Amino acid sequence: MVLGSTWQRILGTAGSGGEPSQSSPVPSVPAVLSVQELRKVYGSTTAVDGISFEVGRNEIVGLLGPNGAGKTTTINMILGVLEPSAGSIRIEGIDIATDRSQALERTNFAGVYAPLPGNLTVVQNLRIFGLLYGVRNLAERIEALLQQFDLVRLRNVKSGVLSSGEQTRLCLAKALLNRPRLLLLDEPTASLDPATARDIRATIREFAAQDTGGLLWTSHNMYEVEDVCDRVLFLSHGKILLAGDPKTLPRAHGKETLEELFIAVAREPLALERV
Repeated sequence: MVLGSTWQRILGTAGSGGEPSQSSPVPSVPAVLSVQELRKVYGSTTAVDGISFEVGRNEIVGLLGPNGAGKTTTINMILGVLEPSAGSIRIEGIDIATDRSQALERTNFAGVYAPLPGNLTVVQNLRIFGLLYGVRNLAERIEALLQQFDLVRLRNVKSGVLSSGEQTRLCLAKALLNRPRLLLLDEPTASLDPATARDIRATIREFAAQDTGGLLWTSHNMYEVEDVCDRVLFLSHGKILLAGDPKTLPRAHGKETLEELFIAVAREPLALERV
C-alpha cells in the first residue's frame, strides 16, 4: 500500500540528514464495535454466555448459528434494547452503558422482524427516522436513498401495502439514513429475489469499503455469508464456538462447505469443540 502525504507526515519522513524524524506515536483507532464478556441471563436460562468479539473498520462480520443460539439477543443488547446481565459494549470506544445516546447515534439497524410503521408512506418513514437521527440535508439524503434502493415510484405508497421485498429495501434505506459507523443487519435479504439480493449485497459491500464503518450481519444463507463476510462467528448455546474466515473455516473443521459447518454447529457442537 502506498502511503499518502498525510500519513507520511503522521508516521514521520526522513530528515535532511537522512535520519528518520521523530514523531508522536499514531493514536490507536478504536474498533467500530467492541464486545467484552457479554452475558444475558433470564432466570435460570443463559441466552448469551460471556462472549467477546470486535468489528473493525471496513469489516463485515457474520454472526451465525441456529435458532436460539443467542444472535438476536446479542444484537438487541448492542442496540440498547436489552440490558446486559454482565459485560461491556463499546461503539467507536463509547460505552453504551454510560453514554447510550452518543453511542447509538453512530448505529443503525434493519431486520426482517422489525418492519417500519405501515400507516406511513415510504417518504414519511424516511423523513421521521431522518429527523430522529438528526440527518443533515435530509431531503437530499432521502432522494439519494430512494434512487439507490429503487423506491422512487413507491415514494407515496404506504409501507404496509408494499411487498416483502419492497419493505426490505425500505428498511435498508432507513438503516443507511444517518451513514452509520456500525450497521447491524438481521437476515437483510431474506425476502428478496436473487437478482435484488445480489444488488443489495453489492450495496452493503460498498458501504463497508468506502466509509469508516463496520457491519455485523446475521444470515442463514451460507452462500451469501461466504460471498459477503470477511469473518464469521458461530454461536452455539450463547457461546462463540468457532471464528474465522468463512472460506477456510469449514476445511479447518473437516467440512467441505460453510453450510455443512453450520449444520454441524447446530447438531454436533461438542464434537466441533474437540476438533
